[in-house]
Amino acid sequence: MNPDDVKALITAGLPECQVQVTGDGSHFEAIVIGDMFTDMSPVKKQQAVYATVNERITSGELHALSIKTYTPAEWEMAQKLRVSS
Repeated sequence: MNPDDVKALITAGLPECQVQVTGDGSHFEAIVIGDMFTDMSPVKKQQAVYATVNERITSGELHALSIKTYTPAEWEMAQKLRVSS
């Protein structure tokens, strides 16, 4: 798999979210931004994203996925903090 494949899976499952994926073929990191994460626990956020790729993880096609989830407001704040540091 490549980052675009992983991004397509997450985007298909969570079409209301913005998705960024980086990785090297076996280990990937996904940043998923969406209003749907408002008032969700960290576990529920992870479960929502994992549900979009679970079949590929189970089959072994996707080995490792690190997930960071943000609401749009959280993402905006994270970007401001990154720029100012």
